[in-house]
Amino acid sequence: MTFVKVVILPQAQGGATMRRLLLFLALLIAFCAAGLPLRAADAPTPEQAARLTGTEGPAQLRRIPQGVPGWAVLADGRVAGHIGSTWEIAGSVGYSGHPLDVLVALSPQGVIAGAELVRHSEPVLTLGISDADIAAYVAGFAGMDLTGPPGEGPPGPDVISRATVSTGVIRDGILRTARTLAIGRGLVPGGAIDRLTFAPADWAGLVGAGALAELRVTMADAAVALAGAKVPVDPGPGDFLHLWAGVIDPPAIGQNLLGQQEFTRALGALAPGEAALVVISAGLQSHRGTDWRKTGRFARLAVVQGDTRWQPGADSYRMIRRLAPADAPAVKEISLFALPPAIDPTQPFTLEIRAARPAATGGEVAMVMALPVALPAAYVLQPEHPAPLWRSVWREKRLHAVATGAMLAVLTLILFAQEWITRRPRLWRRGRIAFLGASFLILGMGLNGQLSVVQVAAFVHSLLTGFRWEVFLIEPVVFLLWSFVALGLLFWGRGVYCGWLCPFGALQELLNNAAQRMGIRQIAVPQAVHERLWVIKYTLFVAIIALSFHSMRDALLLAEAEPFKTAISMRFVRAWPFLLFVAAILGAGLFVERFYCRYLCPLGAGLAIPAKLKIFDWLKRRPQCGRECRLCETKCTVGAIDAIGRINPNECVLCMRCQVIMNDAAQCPILKRRARSEGATP
Repeated sequence: MTFVKVVILPQAQGGATMRRLLLFLALLIAFCAAGLPLRAADAPTPEQAARLTGTEGPAQLRRIPQGVPGWAVLADGRVAGHIGSTWEIAGSVGYSGHPLDVLVALSPQGVIAGAELVRHSEPVLTLGISDADIAAYVAGFAGMDLTGPPGEGPPGPDVISRATVSTGVIRDGILRTARTLAIGRGLVPGGAIDRLTFAPADWAGLVGAGALAELRVTMADAAVALAGAKVPVDPGPGDFLHLWAGVIDPPAIGQNLLGQQEFTRALGALAPGEAALVVISAGLQSHRGTDWRKTGRFARLAVVQGDTRWQPGADSYRMIRRLAPADAPAVKEISLFALPPAIDPTQPFTLEIRAARPAATGGEVAMVMALPVALPAAYVLQPEHPAPLWRSVWREKRLHAVATGAMLAVLTLILFAQEWITRRPRLWRRGRIAFLGASFLILGMGLNGQLSVVQVAAFVHSLLTGFRWEVFLIEPVVFLLWSFVALGLLFWGRGVYCGWLCPFGALQELLNNAAQRMGIRQIAVPQAVHERLWVIKYTLFVAIIALSFHSMRDALLLAEAEPFKTAISMRFVRAWPFLLFVAAILGAGLFVERFYCRYLCPLGAGLAIPAKLKIFDWLKRRPQCGRECRLCETKCTVGAIDAIGRINPNECVLCMRCQVIMNDAAQCPILKRRARSEGATP
């Protein structure tokens, strides 16, 4: 019972403290998140639109909210290009967890005319990469032709070294936005009609969604256009022609518009490759007329798509008597035409209605009323985009992933076999030195597998603004490490990473081992001072996370408290103040083992917070630990064992040194005494 009181009760008290800390952090994050701006896409200025599309002189912008949202750029009354936002169309979110917005401009020929970075909060400035470098990278996509099949044509600019995640996300957002915008505007071949999806909709919903295009010509308009007719048109506010038209093959359009039975009959009468076009009209002018009964051809009506001009015949016509929606307006004529394969229903086309009257002087006067028709992108099955960027990155870095996976597999064996290993001190020591050497040289200097508190901040922001696996999958090594660490926290605590996989932590321990071999005297930090110095790293962690909600850039500057970028990511190639900072930390580590891990590391603090949540307690203690023996306390790498023998999971790096001592009859005083007593027993 005495043993239970000593070990379990403090753990319960520590658990209550940890719960209070977690609650505090949750409230802090929620408070900061409440101030996150949920901004819409930034609209381009006329000058910006002219620059992106290469338009000379002033450009006009017309907002297109339906289908694929964006802006049409008009110059001299013609469409000079189209602009879309990666944030609005592709929902691109950067590695920082904040929206990443790039304006992408397309020419009418389906070529990327220009791209311009609008806003980002990416952690690139701390890597020696400027905003100008990112802007130049974005501008490098100009000239890419989207008219070919996905994956063909120029690949675009290469991702920037040391910023592969951020620039990779930018690349993916630009290409997906450009292709979606090109398909939505009919600049490149689209996909197939969605003939399966159905959702109820009324007349107002169909018109509002763009499923039915609408044109209204008043009597006053017709009187002007048909001036000189033998029987003039009386001007007035009434409808000369009120026209609606649309492709009704998607059930979400046709079934709602005609009803189930009529819709089924209409589609059943279509030949392979044909599509159904509904034309609905009200007003004085008929879109059908009566001559088609004699000639077999609808002379008043024509469908124009590119160089193709098609006039329907009687064999492609079906009359519809009524519309299904209860809120449909009163109409005069409803016609259904079977569009031939020469007309692509997924691409925009124009419906022309011709009205003619005998002229007073002989001949006739005529007017042509044109209605642009386009099937909204929501009703089109888009063709497969190029494979996500992360897949190509994983293919290119498969050897990196294999090497990382092999190290994680070896570490898993070590952790599960820890009792067997710790009974063999020489094997433990040699194996640990070898693994730490591999962590620094292979994982760190070779594969750049150094985790950072910046990634913790990015993960927190992504949870609050829309989590996307694609962002984190772009770096295979970092993704594998974080996945393993997340699982390891549940089984072993923070020591899985801090004690074995952290390249900078490995460098500190290796240098300290060398220092001890050279006889450098170690400094024993008093326990009272030692525990108070822990406050520094926890304060740094909370400050970085909290500051990131105000300004990610300022948070990244504060994250320079981590020497990882200088020592590992940039391999000591950096300005002298950063090198001096790293040298000071490593120098202190020669006298105080893992000095940085103990007192300054915000990443270690972030991993320590959920350390109490681990499921199993793999490190064993004896009732005599801390009472009759304090050897493990003095030998602990990071001072994680207190004066009464308890292991603090927030500070333990799982080096297993205490387990080696406990199992070594040549070191553990308890085992020595037990051996003496057994030897003295007759």
